Amino acid sequence: MDITARLSTLLRAGYPLLWLVTHEEQRALRTIEEAATSVPQPRSVALWTVTRGWSGAIQNGATDPASAIPALLSDPRSSNCAAVLCDFHPYLEDPTVVRTVRDALEPCKARGTHLILLGPKLVVPTELEKDLFVLDYPLPDRQDIERIADYIAESASVPIPKEARHLLVEAAAGLTWAEAENAFALALVRHRAWTEEAARTVHEQKAQALRRTGVLEYYHSRDTLDDVGGLDLLKDWLRRRSRAFGEEARDFGLEPPRGVLLLGVQGCGKSLTAKAAARTWNLPLLRLDMGRVYGSLVGESEANLRTALQVASAMAPCVLWIDEIEKGAAGATSSGALDSGVTAHVVGTLLTWMQERDDSRPVFVAATANSVHTLPPELPRKGRLDEIFFVDLPDETERRDILTIHIRKRRRDPDAFDLGRLSQATDGFSGAAIEQVVRDALYLAFGHGRDLQDLQQEDLEEAVQATVPLSRLRGEEIAQLRQWAGQRARPASSRTAHRIDGRRISL
Repeated sequence: MDITARLSTLLRAGYPLLWLVTHEEQRALRTIEEAATSVPQPRSVALWTVTRGWSGAIQNGATDPASAIPALLSDPRSSNCAAVLCDFHPYLEDPTVVRTVRDALEPCKARGTHLILLGPKLVVPTELEKDLFVLDYPLPDRQDIERIADYIAESASVPIPKEARHLLVEAAAGLTWAEAENAFALALVRHRAWTEEAARTVHEQKAQALRRTGVLEYYHSRDTLDDVGGLDLLKDWLRRRSRAFGEEARDFGLEPPRGVLLLGVQGCGKSLTAKAAARTWNLPLLRLDMGRVYGSLVGESEANLRTALQVASAMAPCVLWIDEIEKGAAGATSSGALDSGVTAHVVGTLLTWMQERDDSRPVFVAATANSVHTLPPELPRKGRLDEIFFVDLPDETERRDILTIHIRKRRRDPDAFDLGRLSQATDGFSGAAIEQVVRDALYLAFGHGRDLQDLQQEDLEEAVQATVPLSRLRGEEIAQLRQWAGQRARPASSRTAHRIDGRRISL
């Protein structure tokens, strides 16, 4: 059911208090007008702002928030009226305004008046929780975005080539109507044609828009699964699902994959694998920063998360990368005593969305965690995620592969070094530590004033000797992780599977 039909149903049912959450005020007002006129007993529409008071069906200059609703109800034209209050959420911190709203609910029911709060932030006072129906106004879908692109193209008399249409629409998915218009207009001004460069400009504008939210970040991943050393079982699992997001998979009867939890030792490739999966599948990658979800105002944290999840759904199919999810969920079980239940509400909102999200808009969740102690016990349940993989320290063969990858990335020939000796010397090192060894060795060579290709075996060995392995720093913690994963997770690598509770995996 689209948003207009849902709103019409609520008006017919006589709901006195609604909240339409959106940044797109003008677009939402058009939807309200359509819904108000489509019901069997049409409603008039009145609009209140703090700068102008009431306009539309009700003409009244009451700009004071506390007197706005009494002024509305004192007007006989307010019967059978959809009364829209724009950006009203800041005034709901005032107990007098909250009481005014509560006092108005029964008179509104009796006369068929609907109070519709319209604004970008959902901040619900406790007193109104049981009387309020919340509607999240959807972002433009791909058909809407195509119409926006056509409008800009017709305005500039620059038709969109067939081969560029899909690129442009996908680039703008997840933007508001106004943001998409501005992005398309900027792309056309810069490039004077609908080219791949124009689509990249739209992508850049989307990245800027997401960065402004402070919660989501758009990533242009350059890494592929070939850039991940080891983790063969995990990489095979991901590669087998590379075609699972298309229509061919739907016709075959497959549901899109829902996600994985990558649990394990820090610095061993969990985040890199999440980024590489998006690149391998050719899907957009969004990073959700759970730490930035939490706000200082009541209801702000839940609103931030709801907005982020709405954007992810609008950009589907995509990969939603939640890095170090355990830090954002820490304290959820004792949240009521520590933070008035905010963490529990946020974690509950995320888990509910993961369980109930629409498979027709597939969002693959790639969550990473370094610890199990603060993870919500409900998170690993089937239906929310497909699998839990344990990512362990690399073995000798995998360390050799990682050395090869990082030496080659820095324009050196791996065959020029004794990688067998280096892989033995780096026993207990994480992948990140091995990468740092290569970097430190380059600094040593550069400090000795050698030319571009003169990185020597001795530089690498000196860098290894100067590094304290993670297995020595966090040996007890790693042992606990392995013990937990033994009964609850799949090994990400066949090479290290024997470390998990003595199990061996045959390929």
